[in-house]
Amino acid sequence: MKFPAMILCAALGAALAAPPAAAVTRQEKAIQDAMLVLRELQAMPDQRIPDQLLARAEGIVILPANVKFALIGGARFGGGVMLVRTENREWSNPVFVKAGGGSVGFQWGGQVADVILVLTTRRSIEGITDGKMTLGADASVAAGPVGRTAMAATSLNFDSEVYAYSRTKGLFAGISLEGSGIFINDKYNRRFYDDDRSTTAILSATSAPPAPANDLVAEVTRLTAGATQSVAKEAAEPKDADSTRPVEPRTYPMPDEQPGTEPR
Repeated sequence: MKFPAMILCAALGAALAAPPAAAVTRQEKAIQDAMLVLRELQAMPDQRIPDQLLARAEGIVILPANVKFALIGGARFGGGVMLVRTENREWSNPVFVKAGGGSVGFQWGGQVADVILVLTTRRSIEGITDGKMTLGADASVAAGPVGRTAMAATSLNFDSEVYAYSRTKGLFAGISLEGSGIFINDKYNRRFYDDDRSTTAILSATSAPPAPANDLVAEVTRLTAGATQSVAKEAAEPKDADSTRPVEPRTYPMPDEQPGTEPR
């Protein structure tokens, strides 16, 4: 046997003898995808969740690859994770959730979108943990404001219980999800945590969750802590008269201030 062939055979034998790489479970994949979606959203300055909203968030639901399809009637389904604030304002271990909803009327087509829900009240969280929350019925839902425009809009009160964000084809924007239900995925929770703990027990646990959930908790903690510091710093800065006036969010492209005339 020639020398290069001997090296090739030895390398092949070593590869076959090596233990197989650990397979990523569906639960681990869902957590990894959720963290990627959150990071990509917050990396977009003009489309990110405003600091004022993140600072007051009581819970966050991340639904990667939420599917919507329509054939005569419409349906939406998907799954992801939810984290909530604990009593000491830290972030809980994640629990797995499912999403689903339907609509009537003639429709056609399909779409896959990443969805993030920012929950601003304990009532909206309790609706999910108690079995099911229907957006628009059990909790008020609004398309989430985005980016610098929302940061400058002091007239925004963030008075809805749930704010929804969606990304389709690389673009994040507010989205209406009225009629969609959010449920706890008990089967995924049992498989990931390897026990029969209740949803409440998982959310109130003080021990760190298994990987990669610990990384997701750290990422959410980092983002919301930074948002809280930013809001506090902005509130402490002196403001002139113009900066205290309510600023309405503007849309793009900007409206024509002189309609009917040629641009110069």
